[in-house]
Amino acid sequence: MTAKDLSKSAYDHLWMHFTRMSSYENAPVPTIVRGEGTYIYDDKGRRYLDGLAGLFVVQAGHGRAELAETAAKQARELAFFPVWSYAHPKAIELAERLASEAPGDLNKVFFTTGGGEAVETAWKLAKQYFKLTGKPTKHKVISRTVAYHGTTHGALSITGLPPLRAPFEPLVPGAHKVPNTNIYRAPIHGDDPVAFGRWAADQIEQQILFEGPDTVAAVFLEPVQNAGGCFPPPPGYFQRVREICDQYDVLLVSDEVICAFGRLGTTFACDKFGYVPDMITCAKGMTSGYSPIGACVVSDRLAEPFYRDGTAFLHGYTFGGHPVSAAVALANLDLFEREGLNQHVLDHESAFRATLEKLHDLPIVGDVRGNGFFYGIELVKDKATKESFDADETERVLYGFLSKALFDNGLYCRADDRGDPVVQLAPPLIANQDTFDEIEQILRTTLTDAWTKL
Repeated sequence: MTAKDLSKSAYDHLWMHFTRMSSYENAPVPTIVRGEGTYIYDDKGRRYLDGLAGLFVVQAGHGRAELAETAAKQARELAFFPVWSYAHPKAIELAERLASEAPGDLNKVFFTTGGGEAVETAWKLAKQYFKLTGKPTKHKVISRTVAYHGTTHGALSITGLPPLRAPFEPLVPGAHKVPNTNIYRAPIHGDDPVAFGRWAADQIEQQILFEGPDTVAAVFLEPVQNAGGCFPPPPGYFQRVREICDQYDVLLVSDEVICAFGRLGTTFACDKFGYVPDMITCAKGMTSGYSPIGACVVSDRLAEPFYRDGTAFLHGYTFGGHPVSAAVALANLDLFEREGLNQHVLDHESAFRATLEKLHDLPIVGDVRGNGFFYGIELVKDKATKESFDADETERVLYGFLSKALFDNGLYCRADDRGDPVVQLAPPLIANQDTFDEIEQILRTTLTDAWTKL
């Protein structure tokens, strides 16, 4: 098919996710046909820097033949078998591998096909766990404002983005929100990260007390919150949250769908910040995107009542622990070790941050924040007052100009207004200083132009 035919067929038949389909009625649909290293190529042969690793996914970079070959080999041997009362070698091996790398006693792995399903699994598991242990009223969950945790009805209920929730309400009851850790917009202690972190963590305790400790089952937190633009935790934040959860017998779920598998320089991001959760939800980077898979990694303590008296966790997915995906995940983790990708991120994260911080000299750049190879740049129209865009400016500048201009200038990334206007960056973990410089140069040109549109 020609590029024109592909675009027309895409508009006519491919319902793209989170997409204003009407915007392509008379405009070509960007169509990516190939990837190599940190770059992707469209159907016209043009090259773009993949500044978002696909969707926080392609950790090892594009075009990794060994991962594709692993998938083909496994498909020839055993393409599919479910893990419903049966096992297959690759699911067993991958579960053991993940358990060996998870902190504490997180030794049980429940496979899904993606991150939202992993979050859904964690909430359902928490509910049944407390029923099995004689605390049936503990079913509510707490998460943070603006946080994104998925699109299934349960995960969407945990998500703290009202515009994403409104079309599908009523949602699952019992999901409550507390402030996030955006110190740039802190309502209190904005000049003291330690005090701000304590305040933000204590809001979780206040919500537990308000709802009643005998009704709250779990707290869902990302190590670095994605939506809103990469909010890292203040010093001591997770340690205080862990104390609160222990005090009130509330489970701590570390939602690492984005942050796990090297995005922050460690296999599991909770290790980066020194806390041990009760569950870890993960997906995306486990296979570097070469095949879909997700998981909920669970502590022995939570699993114990499910392993006795004929009890079953009545939950599952047809393609959870898929043989091909599990084989690819194992090969991807081998690649991580062989090439030292986690250490590469740790060695270069400061350079990535320093390169992005050069953009502070632009009047439109208010804040640069994040961790590892995961950063957000918040855009403002007044640096002194931190005044943000109004609705018209967001529509006109962020969506009407910036998203397309960044891509046209050779950078695929995310310009987003879930929260305040931000540009998000998460390149493949093989990125180096040349990559950082190219990102900064394209951003500099494009954000300079965007300032003239305000």
